[in-house]
Amino acid sequence: MKILSIEAKLENLTQVMDFINANIVECIPKIQNQINIAVDEIFSNIAKYAYRPEKGSVTVRIMVDDLIRIEFEDKGFAYNPLDIETPDTSLSVSERDVGGLGVLLVKNLMDSVHYKRIGDKNILEIQKKI
Repeated sequence: MKILSIEAKLENLTQVMDFINANIVECIPKIQNQINIAVDEIFSNIAKYAYRPEKGSVTVRIMVDDLIRIEFEDKGFAYNPLDIETPDTSLSVSERDVGGLGVLLVKNLMDSVHYKRIGDKNILEIQKKI
């Protein structure tokens, strides 16, 4: 398992993406792109919302075997993104509530997405079969 601990700010997204991509070099481009989109969405949401207005860190763990498992851990506000209502994409943009599409995208791109709260930590894990 490889680990990166980094401040949760948007300016660090490139470092997170470099860390992830350095560890999934054996993937076909389609899977790598799907993982990149999911990682971008998850890290960006943590950076924007987890600690507001304070600042904090994120620990990203990756393990690669027959699955790629990526875990995001933060000590921000307790928040389970999987609890939000799935947006009704049959409605027009003007009729839909704002938000929720990123989580839907991550769920659709990954084979599994899990959340747990342990003590003061949010832990979100995504998995993709190689």
